[in-house]
Amino acid sequence: MESNISIFFIIEIIGTVAFASSGALVAIKQRLDLLGVVVLGVTTAVGGGMLRDILLGIVPPSLFMNPVYVYTAFLTAMVLFILVWLNQQILESRYISAYEKMMNLFDAIGLGAFTVTGINTAGTAGYGEYHFLSIFLGVLTGVGGGILRDMLAGQSPYILRKHVYASASIAGAVCYVCLNGWLSRDASMILSAILVVLIRLLATRYDWNLPTAYHTKNK
Repeated sequence: MESNISIFFIIEIIGTVAFASSGALVAIKQRLDLLGVVVLGVTTAVGGGMLRDILLGIVPPSLFMNPVYVYTAFLTAMVLFILVWLNQQILESRYISAYEKMMNLFDAIGLGAFTVTGINTAGTAGYGEYHFLSIFLGVLTGVGGGILRDMLAGQSPYILRKHVYASASIAGAVCYVCLNGWLSRDASMILSAILVVLIRLLATRYDWNLPTAYHTKNK
């Protein structure tokens, strides 16, 4: 039992740092002030879990009862703000490519981590046998914070337009549900999270996208 709790906590912390980083970087690129950077960082990190808990009837949501994740997201956003403040040239044009790669990596890690922890939370709440609900809650946990981030930043939600984002979360969630009956919970979580990260990174590397109604790309 101790091992399960430890793995679950570690994966959630990894996801929190990753998503807080992506939210803070979006805010920094949008030239928001310190409060804006913190708000977007924290919202991205804990927003999906908050929506999941509300649907599960967990009130107040766990982020208020166990604020370690909020503190982690806050510290992550502050560290990134200070790094950029000390090095004003870090997001200039010559660093944009590195910025995009870093954003994609953070998002991929956070997406994988929160997708599997979302399903695990559904199981802990007693809904593990309801596979469709578990998959939905896993995807919501994975993409919910990013949707809130993009809405606050005034952007079209990233998950609806780029590199099979939500599709990667769905694939990882389905993988978790399938593996959970054959492997231990720890192994199912780790392998499913890795699958999400791989799909996201490969989609970016090879420009995989779901089809749109237009046959040609707008230049």
